[in-house]
Amino acid sequence: MDWFGKQILVVGLGRSGVAAARLALRLGARVTVCDHKPLAETAFAGEVAALGVEYLPQAEARGAAFDLVIQSPGVPLETPVFTGARVMGELEFAAPLLEGRKIGITGSNGKTTVTALVGHIFGEAGVLAQVGGNIGVPPAAMVDDSRPGQWNVLELSSFQLETIETFVADIAVVLNITPDHLDRHGTMERYIDAKARLVETQGRGQVAVLNAGNAASAALARRTRAKVVYFNAPEPGPWAVAEKDGVITVDEQELLPVAAIPLRGRHNVENVMAAAAAAWLASVSLDAIEAGIRSFPGVEHRIEPVRSLDGVTYYNDSKATNVDATEKALDAFAGGLWVILGGKDKQSDYRTLAGRLREKAKGVLLIGAAAGVIRAQLAEVDPGLPLRDCGTMAEAVAAARAGAVSGDTVLLAPACASFDQFQSYEHRGRVFKELVRQLE
Repeated sequence: MDWFGKQILVVGLGRSGVAAARLALRLGARVTVCDHKPLAETAFAGEVAALGVEYLPQAEARGAAFDLVIQSPGVPLETPVFTGARVMGELEFAAPLLEGRKIGITGSNGKTTVTALVGHIFGEAGVLAQVGGNIGVPPAAMVDDSRPGQWNVLELSSFQLETIETFVADIAVVLNITPDHLDRHGTMERYIDAKARLVETQGRGQVAVLNAGNAASAALARRTRAKVVYFNAPEPGPWAVAEKDGVITVDEQELLPVAAIPLRGRHNVENVMAAAAAAWLASVSLDAIEAGIRSFPGVEHRIEPVRSLDGVTYYNDSKATNVDATEKALDAFAGGLWVILGGKDKQSDYRTLAGRLREKAKGVLLIGAAAGVIRAQLAEVDPGLPLRDCGTMAEAVAAARAGAVSGDTVLLAPACASFDQFQSYEHRGRVFKELVRQLE
């Protein structure tokens, strides 16, 4: 659509909103921006000011006449400013302008790792690609660097997907669906519906890559017209990625031994299978895929080793922002854990962590706004769990340092969002790492 001269309102002044405003200006639109915070308190106030666009408080923007209202992913659709307006998400706004083919990757957990791994495999194989979406660069900021013949590898959250109508991924990957963001979506059904949009918009010319071992992901085969390829398949087979006898196979051909994967945890075996499926469907050779997997350094904030001190190892898994991710992090270690939990609650059920914590944790250090909820739920299941209220990250790191002995592991795997005490999960992870590096 031609947006030249149109009146566009961008709601939400995070990274995606600023990118959408910049793109709308480049398309010749007359742009107004708004946020629930005063402009000076937004993270990108300087960049917004440099754009020269009008700023309105959300209350004043409601009901004003705009040809289009662009929703940043972090702003719920129930926000009054959207009432009665023509609303389009930032992904939907930018996608028609992205040249080249698209890989869309979503899931409750693992999508950042898989997106980064696919991008790494492409780079090592000499395949023209750019990586963005919910990881690093918003879709609107990827438009200028997009080219015909390249791949756009997009990590996509449920917040980005819930509004899509015309966005179509040539290859869609749904890693898993487990309870998350219920504070935003309200019910598990609505959360699944948001994820399902990625494959529902596909047609017969596209491919949906689904997890045979995750019921909610596998069930999406009934909601797409695309060809379905399964990873984590129970047995090797044509058009499937599987593991058998410690070896990963793609389309019945051996790819690499599980032991050669440089990432920790069983969940990363599934992540590698998903990335291999996407790269293979993009016509990357198995030799190049194997080389890319073997050389992949991992991503920041995902079971990231920070340091060892007096025989105690410290790991940062700040991206474990839901219970399922924390379970996977706990499963990656044999025991002797000091686990830091807490943050902003997303209406999660923390009771499922009790069994693993009983088996593996020497201490459970609670921080943030959700600490009371987590304590109550875990104590309900097992009153004997070693729970300790720490309040802040600094207090939790100090408590772990005081209690841990040689052979133990300190693990930040919060099972919560970060926005009670931090700007983002990245901010939380970096604060943790700095505190750990300062230990003597």
